[in-house]
Amino acid sequence: MQPAESGDPAEKLRVLVVGLLLDGTDVGGTYASFKWVEALGRRCDLTLLCLERPGRVPMARQLPHVRVVSWPEPGFLARFERVRAQLKPAWPLFAYRARRWIADALEKGERFDVAHHINPQAMRHASPLRSFGIPYVIGPQDGSLPTPQGMKSEVRDGLMTRLRAIDRVRLRYDPGLRATYKNAALVLGVAPYVKDVLSDVPLRRFATRLERAGDPAPDARWTPPQGGELRLLHVGRVVRTKGLRDMVRAMAELDDLPNVRLTSAGDGPDLEACRAEAAALGVADRIEFLGQIPRAHVERLYATHHVFAFPTFREPMGGVFFEAMRWGLPVVTADYGGPVAIVDEKSGLRIPVTTPQQFPKDIAAAIRSLASTPELLVRYSEGVRRRMKELGDWDDKARDTEGLYRELI
Repeated sequence: MQPAESGDPAEKLRVLVVGLLLDGTDVGGTYASFKWVEALGRRCDLTLLCLERPGRVPMARQLPHVRVVSWPEPGFLARFERVRAQLKPAWPLFAYRARRWIADALEKGERFDVAHHINPQAMRHASPLRSFGIPYVIGPQDGSLPTPQGMKSEVRDGLMTRLRAIDRVRLRYDPGLRATYKNAALVLGVAPYVKDVLSDVPLRRFATRLERAGDPAPDARWTPPQGGELRLLHVGRVVRTKGLRDMVRAMAELDDLPNVRLTSAGDGPDLEACRAEAAALGVADRIEFLGQIPRAHVERLYATHHVFAFPTFREPMGGVFFEAMRWGLPVVTADYGGPVAIVDEKSGLRIPVTTPQQFPKDIAAAIRSLASTPELLVRYSEGVRRRMKELGDWDDKARDTEGLYRELI
């Protein structure tokens, strides 16, 4: 099949988007995909193939300017939210329906200039777009990021980590998955590491594009610390790789700075271990563990803290960085994975990931430098503002994506 003719730059491109689940009322990847399609739909003649979750606002109402073709997600999956979020069990059924719809549409004479497989982002889902001859983009892709060697002694691999190892094997030998990337006109990765993960597949073209946009928070104001006080904030699910335990250990290295305090917002299987370690190290009085809190409360924390201290060391992308940086918070994070593409040298400090013993010491040294040099904090906050403008808003992202589409066709 041939793509439609689109020689006139003023003519809207006819774009087919495949996205398993999108939702402007949700968070995470489904929200990001929604925002991307919403912005693209204002620039292109866009058709979206997706599933609908029971009880959610229908996509046709959320995206009135987009042609939506959807099918209901099996209702029983709602009882297994964690499995649904991580394993995408509805994907095979959706991919089958999407293939059938595309084949029927092309047979009836419908044409598309370009197609885009926008989610799921993980590199384990063979795309229904691979077999129709329409030039297509896949991504932005994330996932399959291994644990740094030095930290493996404290990381217990769960099901998802073991699946990542299988993903790498499939990228070598699964013909459908290999064809997904080999046949793509362009593969977008959320960070440079994605190209390394796909090194066994001969890609036509690769580019780095972040999954999120840099929208500033309305009326966001970053206030520098007063009187030697420095409030650090960690937000995220509390698992070992998110680095909260490393922050607790870093606080123990800062005993001579009693006005440096840490707030943790989030729940997870490593929370009790972090609380126990804080008590054992004698820093529990300088750390507040809030657990899971409402979204509005999290936003108030961004508004009242000075530094986003999130040394996550197996983060494929990191949407939470955008949440903190839109408030102007300087960042302390790991120099590994997704944060490398988000936090530059003017917006924060990236700490090399070494060992469970050395990593917290290096984090503490970075925090000490910020606590002792208030003007450095001010410069980093200004750098965060500049960085968010560089990353652009959703309209900027849509404009860039449309430009990529036109290059491909």
